[in-house]
Amino acid sequence: MELNHKVLGDGKPLLVLHGLFGLLDNWSGLAKAFAKNRRVYLLDLRNHGRSPHDPVFDYEAMSGDLHEFIEKHGIENPDIIGHSMGGKVAMYLAGRYQPELLDRLVVVDIAPRYYPVHHRTIIDALAGVDLAALQSRQEADDQLARNIPELAVRQFLLKSLYRTDEGGFAWRFNLAAIDQDIENVGEALPAHFRYERPTLFIRGERSNYIRDDDWPLVLEHFPNARLETVTDAGHWVHAEKPAELLQLVNAFLA
Repeated sequence: MELNHKVLGDGKPLLVLHGLFGLLDNWSGLAKAFAKNRRVYLLDLRNHGRSPHDPVFDYEAMSGDLHEFIEKHGIENPDIIGHSMGGKVAMYLAGRYQPELLDRLVVVDIAPRYYPVHHRTIIDALAGVDLAALQSRQEADDQLARNIPELAVRQFLLKSLYRTDEGGFAWRFNLAAIDQDIENVGEALPAHFRYERPTLFIRGERSNYIRDDDWPLVLEHFPNARLETVTDAGHWVHAEKPAELLQLVNAFLA
């Protein structure tokens, strides 16, 4: 599968992966900063953004897409940053294809453990938006607000709402595939996956995605890992504290 992507800058390659319901534009501001001395590849994962839709939606498929992208574009020894689901994709890729494929890994606010499904409210709210009758983005926001009171979450989701060539509205993510395979998004990293090159885990202080008791499991898979905590940040660390995240990543990759 050919993933939609944007390329910025020049230098050592850096691949950037968004999370569930996201798209490459979520990282555009940080990507411009990274691109001052690196060649940055911003990617839409399958069933997201402008990448193809497919009924198969799991980490084996997504990491396979990424491996194909790296091979097809002749990218050598890239560093990879992944947030949330994108971080699990990066971990999966490292476990399947290391050590010959990747250099360093940055995982933002996700651990290699199993996560129970916790996106049902969002999926149901998205499915409840009457796209056929929709006249404006504000109407979509009003409909989402019935079940999603957090404005920031609604604004994040609405980044993937677009007007079709026929003048109607549609979601850029494949909601049907995500709904069908949402259990796969929470699956744990396979027990035998191990990546021994330098790895940085970054968590938000107000997030519970990486807990203190996750660290022994992290080290089983990533024995050369270290953890940084961004003060007063939640799960969307890159959106809430971009300057702090940029400083941590640049220091690690340097």
